[in-house]
Amino acid sequence: MSVIQSLTRLPLQLRPDPSRVVVRPFKPATEPRDLKSTDKTRANRIVDRVLSLDAETATGQLTDVLENFRGRHRQLLEIFEERADEMEDALDSHESFTPTQRQLVGAYFLHEYSFEASALFNPSIVRHPDQRGVIDGGVRFIMSLRAVGEGHISSLTFLTGVICPDGRILMDAKSHLAAIPRVTNRRSGPDGDEVELAFRPQDDISECVIFPITSSQANGIEDARFVEFIDGGHKTYYATYTAYSGHSIRTELMETRDFDTFRMYPLRGVAVRNKGMAMFPRRINGRYAMIGRQDNENLYLILSDDLYTWDDGVPILRPEFPWEFVQIGNCGPPIETEYGWLLLTHGVGAVRRYAIGAVLLDKDDPAKVIGRLKEPLLRPEQSERAGYVPNVVYTCGAILHGKQLVVPYGIADTITSFVTLNIDELVGAMRG
Repeated sequence: MSVIQSLTRLPLQLRPDPSRVVVRPFKPATEPRDLKSTDKTRANRIVDRVLSLDAETATGQLTDVLENFRGRHRQLLEIFEERADEMEDALDSHESFTPTQRQLVGAYFLHEYSFEASALFNPSIVRHPDQRGVIDGGVRFIMSLRAVGEGHISSLTFLTGVICPDGRILMDAKSHLAAIPRVTNRRSGPDGDEVELAFRPQDDISECVIFPITSSQANGIEDARFVEFIDGGHKTYYATYTAYSGHSIRTELMETRDFDTFRMYPLRGVAVRNKGMAMFPRRINGRYAMIGRQDNENLYLILSDDLYTWDDGVPILRPEFPWEFVQIGNCGPPIETEYGWLLLTHGVGAVRRYAIGAVLLDKDDPAKVIGRLKEPLLRPEQSERAGYVPNVVYTCGAILHGKQLVVPYGIADTITSFVTLNIDELVGAMRG
């Protein structure tokens, strides 16, 4: 039982849907030199086979593909064309292609990927940039979620909903379609690639999936923590996330103003070699600020002058209670309240059971802790212990609407649910 009497677990649960798929590039495996039948690459040999088809057979094959995948994706022919554009190395040895041949070649170098086949969890939540038409006293939100598919590859997906005046949460219908964005620009630098992405105007936000796109993200974009950042009257949504290459991790940054176009770029400095960093929603005394863990145990306040470089921080929170003896970390960006900065934390205890806690930081000097829960705000109930990773509740962000704190949270690294509670009661418990 939670120490907060007003805490209410909602019956709403968001579960992974294996039927939702995106189209991803298929790259044929290369073979050892002594096994090649010719000097051509395997990709070129596949192209040769497609070109060996007569016009009628090629048209029939393309028609069959389109019929087979009808209703599963938007604008498949356009996707096939874009993939063919990326296949120039395999196409340059051929003088010309008919449109049908080019589209068919593109189809042979794509595959469907069920991006949330295994899990849909670790959500963050922010106010939607478009509040038109929302019920009086309510607020529309965008929620990001970590989706996991085959090979434990993590990507980022989105859902929307409304917090009603009476505390109910209504989720918008989720599209059965899904799509990855176009890369509109890519720049390589000493710290890695910076990419700009754009979804198509017809893509609903619930269709948008940001899949790993750089070498540093090859095995996953994990645990995005979105924050609505206000600076000089301008609003930008930033998200820190863990980029996992398959052998190393680091924190990277994503930004958007409309959730249609995104920019992703690496960060510099000692602090970004770890995971779980989260930005404050505004500058603190003229500087950008984050909460993060640098030593696998404690939480630090980290400051930056330029948003891109994050070096050593100041330790502000250490494990103190049995439910967090193994380590602590943040559970999303700090939330500004009339009492101070509310920071949700996670603690790891015996048998690596995860729980969610809360602390209160001074508004002017967030290195100063002015309140802290001695017992968890939320820990796994018996019904929440089973899943991909048992005994875990975890969130990447909450939202305050009036006096109601809404906390979406992941259960056992598998599904997502919600709790709500009263902010005044929470602050009272932290100070008590």
